[in-house]
Amino acid sequence: MEFSPLNRLPQDTIHQIFSHLTLREIIISKCVCKSLNSTLSSPSFLHLISTQQPPLSLLALRPSHRTHSHNNNNSNNNSSNSNSALHVFDTMLNYWFRFPLSFLPFRSHYPITSSHGLLYLWAEGPTGPMGPTANSKTLVVCNPLTRQFKLLPQLGSAWCKHGSVLVGSPNQVLVLTELAAIYFSGSMTANNWLKFSSNLPSKPRSPILISDSILALCDVGSPWRSQWKLFRSTVKDLQFSQQWIRLEKHEWGDIFDIMKRPRLLAGKNDKVLMIGGLKSSYSLHSTCSTILILRLDMECLEWEEAGRMPPEMFRYFQDSSKFKVFGGGSRVCFSGKRVGRLALWEENECGKGEWRWISGIPGNSDGLYRGFVFEARLNAVP
Repeated sequence: MEFSPLNRLPQDTIHQIFSHLTLREIIISKCVCKSLNSTLSSPSFLHLISTQQPPLSLLALRPSHRTHSHNNNNSNNNSSNSNSALHVFDTMLNYWFRFPLSFLPFRSHYPITSSHGLLYLWAEGPTGPMGPTANSKTLVVCNPLTRQFKLLPQLGSAWCKHGSVLVGSPNQVLVLTELAAIYFSGSMTANNWLKFSSNLPSKPRSPILISDSILALCDVGSPWRSQWKLFRSTVKDLQFSQQWIRLEKHEWGDIFDIMKRPRLLAGKNDKVLMIGGLKSSYSLHSTCSTILILRLDMECLEWEEAGRMPPEMFRYFQDSSKFKVFGGGSRVCFSGKRVGRLALWEENECGKGEWRWISGIPGNSDGLYRGFVFEARLNAVP
């Protein structure tokens, strides 16, 4: 594009032309050349479109554990290698995008979640003249579209290994384990983590953060038979050492008994999605007849069925010994060993759920892909 007539136009004119594009089209345009990428990443252009562009909802993949371990074992190499990117899928275009993360100055990093256009990663030691700090991990928040990033206060590696990272409003982060939790907010005067006890009955399974509520599934059964229950708390309650509340109603009946290995996801409009295998019987080693998606209305505490996987799709997961679930909002993705592609449930504007396959998954994996929803925004600032 160096000799393009577009270069002869004033920058303000170029900004006005591209401000009429959708965010999806702007992201595609940024990939044309370095000059256009720089122009469409400038502060003046971002300010121009900051109130015009709605977020673009994409499905993002976490790197496979195999790739993450390989990068850690080769930590002397800078993370600007070809694997240093966030792979996202646009369900409207049915296309995979790649957002480079080579601007992050760390030996290794691992994307884990996102919120309000910001990506959160575990990173190991900033590279610099003093070298990385041993046995420490850092949570990093960045916008891969604008290449801006910020480091949160350092943490020990145990939080990275055992904690679940939950993010809500911008710059509010909670790391939760069975026994303890830490909380950070950009609005706090002290630049450090608040630590308090969590006192859950067991290790939290797929915890989620919806508005100011923290929800998690816990196994309160015996060593030989699981019994899942739903627990709820808030950051304020945890700070004052108040106990978790078990959410249950008589009308729910045996809803947790019919689900095998349930997981939680944050749905639309502050609703909760619970996904798991639908047991064919109540026996201890019962097989599953399909995968079920249930939806909980947090206001009236009533469950409804949102979807169930079609038989022709479920047979691929029936032969898989393990499957993973990720997504949120109106989308739920499923991956399984030896399946080779992702199954997607997506709720359309009319409230009807539709199922389809996603192929062409980038990278190497054992088939158990993990991920999260990434809402791309050009005006999100770490």
